[in-house]
Amino acid sequence: MTHSRSATLVAAVIIAAAAAIFFTPPPPGVAVNVMHTAGLLLLVMGLWATGVLPEALTALIFFALAVLLEVAKPEVIFSGFTSGTLWLVLGGLVIAEAVRMTGLGERIARAALGTRVWSYPQLVTAAVLVAVLLAFLMPATVGRILLLVPILAAVAERHGLAPGTPGHTGVLFAVIVTSFQCGTAILPANAPNLVLAGAAETLYGVQLIYAEYLWAQFPVMGVIKGALIAAIVCRVFPAQTRAGGGSAADLRPMSGQEKRLAVILLLSLALWASDFVHGIRPGWIALAAAIVAMLPRIGAVPATLFQERIKFGSFFYIAAVLGLGAVMLDTGLSKAFGDALLTVIRLEQGADAANFITLTVLSTLASMIVTNPAQPALLSPLAGTFAEAAGWPIQAALMTAAVGFSTLLFPYQAPPVVVGMQLAALRVRDALRLTVPLALISIVVLIPVHYLWWRLIGYFGN
Repeated sequence: MTHSRSATLVAAVIIAAAAAIFFTPPPPGVAVNVMHTAGLLLLVMGLWATGVLPEALTALIFFALAVLLEVAKPEVIFSGFTSGTLWLVLGGLVIAEAVRMTGLGERIARAALGTRVWSYPQLVTAAVLVAVLLAFLMPATVGRILLLVPILAAVAERHGLAPGTPGHTGVLFAVIVTSFQCGTAILPANAPNLVLAGAAETLYGVQLIYAEYLWAQFPVMGVIKGALIAAIVCRVFPAQTRAGGGSAADLRPMSGQEKRLAVILLLSLALWASDFVHGIRPGWIALAAAIVAMLPRIGAVPATLFQERIKFGSFFYIAAVLGLGAVMLDTGLSKAFGDALLTVIRLEQGADAANFITLTVLSTLASMIVTNPAQPALLSPLAGTFAEAAGWPIQAALMTAAVGFSTLLFPYQAPPVVVGMQLAALRVRDALRLTVPLALISIVVLIPVHYLWWRLIGYFGN
């Protein structure tokens, strides 16, 4: 009852604040519709950030209010549905469920971990590597976490790390945090990545290429951050492994469904990695892979999976996020917000290092306020203003958002991390022992390293 009352109170405060902005007379030089859009933005972002309502329900509220209040034309409000990125989400939902349903994901994880007894640092490193590997093949963070947590829990017990011990906790946190944070370096692997890619396409007509995104982000956010996660886990959750009471289940022979799905995934991965050559968008590749996976005799799962097993909440959520960004740009709210922000932060052409640090820290702080999935929806409409002020290509300004939402200070910022913690019965205070030092090192060390990497590959365009 207390939780229900507090949720009602939070919702009432958000609605009241949004209504106040909606009906506030605009300042000189600002259109009335800008204030209307700002009120709608506060309402939707507030509900998403606090989790008072399910994300998909808030998305439907946005669509309904935006149309009824006529803040923009329907083709702008629903523009997210025309984005190839949204269909990457749908394809990813099908592929992720197929990987889980056929047992291919479990096979990959168990085959990678093997049956021998590892030292504790080796086990933590293996957990990180499996999480990164699966991020390439299974484009759904929650699905990866739900798959890997029970497997790694059993592996930890087999190594003499009982539930509740620091070693058991460390192994599970390694796989949960890696699944989200390192997944931000692989375009189809995380929801915020997809929101960013969709916003780039919807707002600016810019396609984030799979290989380009990987090249710009993975060396630092994937490789170095993965190594950093393993090192911090071993430091704050020290343990020693030994032969425990758990048993290693033998892998059964690979089924025909698994073999066919493996072929589909490898072909999809090859096409994603070479999209700079053939020009086929990642969304259409994922959609085609999902269709083939469900075809009778050819595919790996029954077509009934689509209506029986797929949860479409994230599909409508990302469509709403993309539509919200388009509405902000169309009504002029993003320009007004960006101009106001530029009076506070300083961006100067030629000062790439200072600009990069400023924008990535801003992106990190925004993630703490609106959570990681919603952060690119808030900042992407401002990227054009930032790019012009810094003298950068629009891709560079957009990509700083990814550097920001890859940093996780508090667990609530990333819903998949919260899901994993609940599944594994892990405590928030234990999570903070990992996420706080990881975030601080990321800000102080990895952001400058990331800048140097972009400077080395010429990503700033000058």
